[in-house]
Amino acid sequence: MRGHGGRHGWHRHGAGGMGGPRGFGGFGHGRGGFDGAGDDGRPHGRGRRMFEGGELRLVLLKMIADAPRHGYELIKAIEELTGGAYAPSPGLVYPSLTMLGEMGLIEEQASEGARKRFAATLEGIAHVAEKAAEIEAVMARLAALDHERNRVAWNRLPIRRAMGNLREAVRNRFEQGDLSDERLHDMAALIDGVAQQIERLK
Repeated sequence: MRGHGGRHGWHRHGAGGMGGPRGFGGFGHGRGGFDGAGDDGRPHGRGRRMFEGGELRLVLLKMIADAPRHGYELIKAIEELTGGAYAPSPGLVYPSLTMLGEMGLIEEQASEGARKRFAATLEGIAHVAEKAAEIEAVMARLAALDHERNRVAWNRLPIRRAMGNLREAVRNRFEQGDLSDERLHDMAALIDGVAQQIERLK
């Protein structure tokens, strides 16, 4: 549907209001704006969505404002920020980049090869400044995934050490080559007994 107006806002016939940059809706609530629906993603092994509303677009815009990047570089940057706990799929990132471009917040830069490099426009830089608090909160949530991942990994170290000790002990006994059937049954009974005790832990 055609509209009319200048660069920063235009009426859509029948829409009943002003849109945001290049007619993509305001930055408040609504499907086209930064607070609208559309971004989804879940950290590995978790049930909740990683991004609500337009949070992914805010993160992408912030990263592009910091330094021009390709789409793949943005995916890797988010993955690194979360310590590998989460990486958005290309199916989330590239449509978000397209929308940011249509909103006039980023633009393509000349680059070698087939990959498109994106840079923030003046409007995009201004929007990052306007949404600084919201962006900081989302980035902190992403960084917290890295902390949680490291905490869980650290807490599991004693279990890994104990399992390694058990594996080495069993292998050493087999390498000695003097195990009778009775001794094998004794070893199996010990391992089964420990497994049952672990199952009963509360």
